[in-house]
Amino acid sequence: MSYDGGSYDVIVIGAGHAGCEAALAAARMGCRTLMITINLDMVAFMPCNPSIGGPAKGHVVREIDALGGEMGRNIDKTFIQLRMLNTGKGPAVHALRAQADKFLYQHTMKETMEKTPNLTLRQGMVEELIVEDGHVSGVITKTGTVYHSKTVILTTGTYLRGKVIMGELTYESGPNNQQPSVKLSENLRELGFELVRFKTGTPPRVHKDTIDFSKTEIQPGDEHPKFFSYETKSSNNEQLPCWLTYTSEVTHQIINDNLHRAPMFTGIIEGTGPRYCPSIEDKVVRFSDKSKHQIFLEPEGKNTSEYYVQGLSTSLPEDVQLAILRSIPGMEKVEMMRNGYAIEYDAMVPTQLWPSLETKRLPGLFTAGQINGTSGYEEAAGQGIMAGINAARKVQGKEPVVLDRSQGYIGVLIDDLVTKGTNEPYRLLTSRAEYRLLLRHDNADLRLTPIGYDIGLITEERYAAFTDKKARVEREITRLQETKVKPNEVNEALADFNSAPIVDGSNLLTLMRRPEVEYSFVDRISPSAEDLDDEMKEQVEIQIKYAGYIEKQLQHVEKLQKMEQKKIPEDINYNDIHGLAMEARQKLTKIAPISIGQASRISGVTPADISILLVYLEHYNRVTAAKG
Repeated sequence: MSYDGGSYDVIVIGAGHAGCEAALAAARMGCRTLMITINLDMVAFMPCNPSIGGPAKGHVVREIDALGGEMGRNIDKTFIQLRMLNTGKGPAVHALRAQADKFLYQHTMKETMEKTPNLTLRQGMVEELIVEDGHVSGVITKTGTVYHSKTVILTTGTYLRGKVIMGELTYESGPNNQQPSVKLSENLRELGFELVRFKTGTPPRVHKDTIDFSKTEIQPGDEHPKFFSYETKSSNNEQLPCWLTYTSEVTHQIINDNLHRAPMFTGIIEGTGPRYCPSIEDKVVRFSDKSKHQIFLEPEGKNTSEYYVQGLSTSLPEDVQLAILRSIPGMEKVEMMRNGYAIEYDAMVPTQLWPSLETKRLPGLFTAGQINGTSGYEEAAGQGIMAGINAARKVQGKEPVVLDRSQGYIGVLIDDLVTKGTNEPYRLLTSRAEYRLLLRHDNADLRLTPIGYDIGLITEERYAAFTDKKARVEREITRLQETKVKPNEVNEALADFNSAPIVDGSNLLTLMRRPEVEYSFVDRISPSAEDLDDEMKEQVEIQIKYAGYIEKQLQHVEKLQKMEQKKIPEDINYNDIHGLAMEARQKLTKIAPISIGQASRISGVTPADISILLVYLEHYNRVTAAKG
């Protein structure tokens, strides 16, 4: 017997990091939004590492915030440690990482969602999508409740046919012993979607009081931390240290002696695991020349004794896990509170998506997060906000928002997925971006806040603060260019920066281009009349020092933009194009690129194929125009 649960503009299935951003974006854009999840106690839960950020991932969190999303604000409220990584390198790879109080993080996010207008939270398991006239029109839950909607966003994470594996033990389960979603996976296959089997894992958790921290190295947070959200100006959060230790030769011996009990080597695990986050047994086998591997001991929160053993992801049996833990310096007498395990799950082949994250096969259905073959909370949240934005815009009859590769790491992530696909859980890396100097941690607001404002996720007040910051930075750069100084005015200060003296007059901008000269030099020689905060000063310094490199990348972007602007009509039949290689025809037909730029990034499509396609499109457009 069915029950009518009502009608909505957007239904979000799943309440992980993708689901939260999707639901909040859609609701804040004025759409009546329903978020359905198997367990409301698991909203924004962190089933794996209790942290946010890091290389590339931290950039994504800043981009989510610049667009008007929630992850940055939420982690700024709930962090127990903040560290800026890679500070010894250039600004393109500076990356903020936060240790989260995982319980406070999820409770704070849930509270935010509960208080958001237009957003309804409901506990239930969706088992079937409703399809009418080739368009998704709602969902049916396990209890028979029917919810109608104009769009649906799937953010099911690792729950689709989830299976936990530990040694020889296997059982159907979502993460952290939650119910798996089985029938929805079957329903997607019935609707013609291609799914793949992926695997991820998590390490054991141990009791703080059984760790001998004197045998480990302390890893404190930054004394003056920076934040993820541009709205956060200060924090009173107490910072807790993490601790570094290493595996030992005994650890490696225990693992090698028990490989016959390791599911990933015995064939029990069928799914493909993440290359960039391997299990400890995989690391020991693949890097047999290494005598030790780093292990970080990370607190899971202020009000718990559980510590996360970063670097020790494993699916070995319980007794082996305990032996491994006790072979590591500082953990000789450790007590294990939770076992590590592997989890297999179904994922969508992401080339079945448009760059808007709407599925090609079923209009109105969007997917975001680990269901699209990615790994990581940040990658999920980045997809989530874009899916939420585009589902809302579809309801509103507007064109989708698609970030290109020069606008953000979110653009790189989504373009990689929908254009190239992935044969393993995808992890975002700074090396995946061609324009790393443009996609910096410090300038996410300059890149994306105008977009967030245009779509209605950035408030008038915040946008005014953004435009004021931008204007102040530009005025200061102009002032430094116009401020002339003499040798006797600056040489003493230059010497303090170990910088060569000047013989003739110069302007401050020229002196600021020197790698060793910092903005504090300007504060000493000619303080600005503007009220510049540290963020603005950093922006001035980076824009001056890297102006030449940035200009070169912008010129390259401009050339590629012309390729992105050459749109490919949806009704193109690639089999009609003489001269295209057979592989190119097959790949172009399967991916259905929306532009020449996207077509050029498809594996197997050569520059010669692109040339032939350009010639054909010119002829096609002339004929189409003549028909009028």
